[in-house]
Parts: sequence; structure tokens; C-alpha cells
Amino acid sequence: MADDWDIDVVVVGSGFGGAVSALRLTEAGHRVIVLEKGRRLDDGALSRARRDPRAYLWQPGVGMRGFFWQRIFRHVGIIGGTGVGGGSIVWAGVLLEPGKDFYRAPSLRALGVDWQTELAPHLQRAARMLGRVVTTHRGPMDDHLQAAARAVGAGASYGPVPLAIHFGREGVTEPDPFFGGEGPARTGCRLCGECLLGCPYGAKNQLTRNYLHLAERYGAEIRAEHEVESLTPLPGGGFEVGTRHPWRNQPAQVVRARRVVLAAGVLGTLDLLFRCRDDLGTLPNLSSTLGRHVRTNSEALTAVLAPPGEDLSRGTTISSDFHPDAHTHVTQNRYVGGWHMRFQLGPMVEGERAGRRALRVLGRIARRPGAQARLVTARGFLRRLTVLTTMQHSDNELALEWSRSPVRPWRRVLRSRITGGVRPPSFLPVANAVTRAFADSSGGRPLNLLGESVGGLSITAHILGGAVMGVDRSTGVVDDRHEVHGHPGLYVADASVIPANLGVNPSLTITALAERFASLFPAPPTSARTRTPIDAVPARSARTQEPV
Repeated sequence: MADDWDIDVVVVGSGFGGAVSALRLTEAGHRVIVLEKGRRLDDGALSRARRDPRAYLWQPGVGMRGFFWQRIFRHVGIIGGTGVGGGSIVWAGVLLEPGKDFYRAPSLRALGVDWQTELAPHLQRAARMLGRVVTTHRGPMDDHLQAAARAVGAGASYGPVPLAIHFGREGVTEPDPFFGGEGPARTGCRLCGECLLGCPYGAKNQLTRNYLHLAERYGAEIRAEHEVESLTPLPGGGFEVGTRHPWRNQPAQVVRARRVVLAAGVLGTLDLLFRCRDDLGTLPNLSSTLGRHVRTNSEALTAVLAPPGEDLSRGTTISSDFHPDAHTHVTQNRYVGGWHMRFQLGPMVEGERAGRRALRVLGRIARRPGAQARLVTARGFLRRLTVLTTMQHSDNELALEWSRSPVRPWRRVLRSRITGGVRPPSFLPVANAVTRAFADSSGGRPLNLLGESVGGLSITAHILGGAVMGVDRSTGVVDDRHEVHGHPGLYVADASVIPANLGVNPSLTITALAERFASLFPAPPTSARTRTPIDAVPARSARTQEPV
């Protein structure tokens, strides 16, 4: 029954794509419900996560109902966040625009859209909404990164990064400085280095302080602890959306919506689409490319542990970057609160061949067990630790397929598969070179992530693709307006639509793509009440602090 909908639009997920969709479609006059499987986290919950792993980690079936998760596949390890605000909870706040290599990618050019021109106004709008400024704080960690840049011949490319952080006056709370009083009160950044643990201090511009806050203020409903497990097209148009509680044994609930926007992150969106196509049979027309063209942003993580007594922790998590070459981007990371990192690092070892490299790492640890023990038990570990993230434009990919679990064969789950092309790397020589240069400057110990060096995994916080744009069902899951081929009224508005590596942190690009998507979304009924879209006060340039 086409006139029997509970709501105009259901948005699945509340990360960057979902938050933008919620606000912009509400402003346009649609009645919107956001369904988020994670919890709504207040400042107290974020503060508890600093002391209690159960309040930090997300494994609800075993009583861990925090927000940070890690999923390990055969070929890739992925980290992210779950909760109202999605990935912005564990986000460092970096707002970098993609380079020209991204726009030149054949997969994007095949869509027949001038993406650089098309995205430009949406990138600027996203930057204004997220409050982009450049950090003015510089600490010893930034000095060492600049020294590393000079050591590899790239000193001219070093600089501070654009961030979504309210600096204001340190520790001072003031009325909303971004949205003319429509937003929440904000507090100046304390430079505590804890951005990746969620910010309970009111400084980081995570989505609960802009898009989601405003969406709720204007009438959108956000339902936390609602995991979507089914999508069923209705005979007269629209969809029946089935949900369950993520950990409680409660009766399933159903919402009937005119349209549905999927923005559950790559893994959440793929999991739902595969289940509906292959297990439930409710979305039979989904493209055979579902789960293919998954990319890791060609990323590698390395680290340096500074000498005892050093403290590099004051500052934002990420504050500076540089480009060792035209296709590579490096940032430093403070990881205050990331207690698990001491168990995930080991000696730095070179090697393109994963098996041989793993044997060399294990041999090094076996010959010098004391060195590994001192690493794991090091005092002041997180104050001394620098994590380096190296990303590249280089094209490579793998697939996530829907197949039987090796642990629970009666269930089908996402599993990684190499597709025959260039697979995402577990070793980047340039990442090790930069890390050794940083260690030379700081007097510290260069380290590799054991998941990469021993496990042969590509570790990433920036997973992309899997439901990519394509001109038809043979080349992609959605069209260039994000509508799913074969299922009108169903859309995807998260990182899973991106068909190429960005080579930089992707949050701004995901937000801009969602802004563009919302601007093209079908209009609501003529009787709907619309609002004039809100935008932030003029943003500041990513490098100059001058208004855009």
C-alpha cells in the first residue's frame, strides 16, 4: 500500500553519510528516522571508555558495549566506530581534500561526471559544516615529522593539517560558535591527544555536534540500539525495514518507509545487502559486483616509541602531514588511551614477500625476547608513542564475499578474497623509510604493526568500496546519484560507493559526496514543510586560517 508508510525516509547508520542525509532530507521536508545499531554516548560514557575496556570496545554479545571495533579478515584488518555519530566518534578530525589522482581514476571517469567540478561546492559546504580550521599548536612530535620529511627529501611538503576541532580558548565553554546558536555549546580544545577515544570535552566537531544535532532539532528521529536486519520492497513502492536490538532478546520491529538510505559503513552496508540478496531473497536484483572493488586507501601503519621520559602527547591526535612523493601521504598520530597498541607492535622488518617477512619478524623476537618484553611493559608507553599512517593513491583492491563462516558454518558472513589484480599492501617501503627517519630524529625505536608484518594483513581505518558507483548493474551497485540499480527508492550514501583510493583521510570526501547525494534526492510531497538549509559560519582555509 503506497500510502501506508510510517515515514518518508529511513536512514540506516549515523556516520558521515547518514548524518548528512538526516539533516539535509529533514530540511527538505522529508520525515526522517535514523536507525543506528550502536549506543547514544554521552560525555560520561566517553570518559568511562578511558578506564574500562567494556565501555570502549564494541562486542555487544560478550558484554562490551562501547564504540571501538576491529574486524580481522584473511587479507585485511579494519577498525572503526559504532554508535550515534558512527566513525566520527573515533575520528581524528582530519579534513583533507582528495588530490587530482583521485579524479583521474578510470572508475570515476567512466561515470561521465566531471567530479572535480561537481564536488567542489560540496567539499566547501562540508568543510563549513564540520568547522574546518588549521591547528596552530606545534609540539615535539610535529618537529620530528618535519625532520623525517626533510630526511626523505620532502621537507617542502610538510605542514599543519586542516581539522574539525573547536580550538577557542583552551578548556573554556562558550555558546555555539558555528550555527548562530542552533548548535550545542562548545569547549576549547585541551590538546589532550585523545581524539580517537571520542571527545567528551566538547572540542571535536564530531557529528553529534553538527549534522545530527541539527537534524534532531529540526525533526528527525534517531533511534539508537536498532540494528537493521532486513529490507523488503513493498508491492506499492517503498520498503519494510526490519530491526532487532543488538544484544537484548526483544521482539523485532518493522518500519515502513517510502525510501531507504543505507549509510552503515562499508561492512554494515555490505552485510545487509548480501543478507537481503542471498539469504532472504528480498533484493534479488542487486548487482553481481556487490562486494567487489573494496579498497584500503593503500594504507600502512607504523610506529616509533620515543626514549623513556619523553612525552609527545600534547596536541590533537593528528596535527601535521607531508607527501614523500606525488602519490603518498603521511600523518603522525598521538594515540593517548590506545592501550591495546602495546600488544600490536613489534620490530621493524623489511620485505615484500609476506611469508618471509613474518619469519624474519618472529625470528627477531625469538632472538631478542627481552626487547619485545620491554616494549610491551614500557612505562609511559602512550605518551612516548607516535603512530604513522601512510596512504597512497596506488590502485589495488580485494573483494568481500558472502560465504560460510569457518567458525560457524551454519551461518554466512563477509569474508575477504583476492580478485586477481593488485591486492592492497601489507608492506610499503616508503612507510618504513619515513618511520626510520622519524626514529632517527626522536631517538626512538621504529616499529611495525604485527598484523601487517606477521599476519600479512592490510590494516586500515579507511575502508572504501564494495557497493561502488557504476553506469549500470554490470559495473556497479549504485548509479552516480547513489540509487541502487534494480531497486528504485533504495540508496547508498557512505564510503562503500567510492570506486577509487583517495590517498588521504576520506571523511571530508564522504561528507561531500553525501551533500551532493542529498541535493539530488527526490523532493518530498508538495505539502511538506521545508526549511532554509543551515550552514556554518564562514569556514577557514585549510592552510591559511583565512575565511574561504
